[in-house]
Amino acid sequence: MCAMRLLLSTLVATAVAAVPAIARPKASPALVTVDYGVNLAGIPIGTAQVSGSFEGSRYKMDVSARLTGLVGAVTGGMGSARASGSMTSAPQPSTFAIATKTSNAGIAVRMALSSGNVTQAEITPPLVDLGDRVPITAANRRGVVDPASALMMPAIGKGSLTDAENCNRTLPVFDGATRFNVVLSYGETRNVEKPGYSGPVLVCNARYQPIAGHRPDRPGVKFMEDNRDMSVWLAPVEGTRVLLPVRISVRTTIGTNIIEATRWQRSGGTTTAAAPAPGAVASLDGR
Repeated sequence: MCAMRLLLSTLVATAVAAVPAIARPKASPALVTVDYGVNLAGIPIGTAQVSGSFEGSRYKMDVSARLTGLVGAVTGGMGSARASGSMTSAPQPSTFAIATKTSNAGIAVRMALSSGNVTQAEITPPLVDLGDRVPITAANRRGVVDPASALMMPAIGKGSLTDAENCNRTLPVFDGATRFNVVLSYGETRNVEKPGYSGPVLVCNARYQPIAGHRPDRPGVKFMEDNRDMSVWLAPVEGTRVLLPVRISVRTTIGTNIIEATRWQRSGGTTTAAAPAPGAVASLDGR
């Protein structure tokens, strides 16, 4: 479930006044698909995939994960998520949906957002309130990104995509049930070679900060809050101002969980598009 959560992100037409309508060629979206292997304590336990589409200021993210081998046979674990929105210095999601399933349970979350603020959210089945969760306030639903959009990191400023400053950021994540921060800081720059990608990556240290919706008395929450052994390696997507993970490493109570790229595939091009009108509100049904 931790792996799925970690992986577990339209063009706006423009017109030029006083210029006659002319059919103009339009570049295709920049597309990238990254396949991952999921390992726990050195044992392969699953696979995952992240697919991103970037066109002007708009993006779409699809994330899927499946547990395999003995773990998959026992748990039947699988999940998928989809997010879309616009890009500025940070993702501005407008829609998010995720569904996870095990052999004996399943949960689905759908959210609509506007300017980083949650306008609608549904969880099926609803969470059981045992009275031990930190309440989620209206403020916790503002200025957030969903887990799928959080995987996509627009470059900070106009410098190099591998500038160390692109590590130094805080991701305010809301998954529909919990609000938490992922605090990233620069560790180092190194070169990697993967099928489809060879070049520099930023190694960012990561910290988990629970904000709301969590159960503070649970040992796992305290363990993750104190965890200093987490990192994400970010690689630039050619032709965009975006970085995506090639490796995520998280120490857990039963070993280190590593999600590492096994293939990186890039295609398409980019085009410049106007940003969406401010204040546009998405709804869960797409209206």
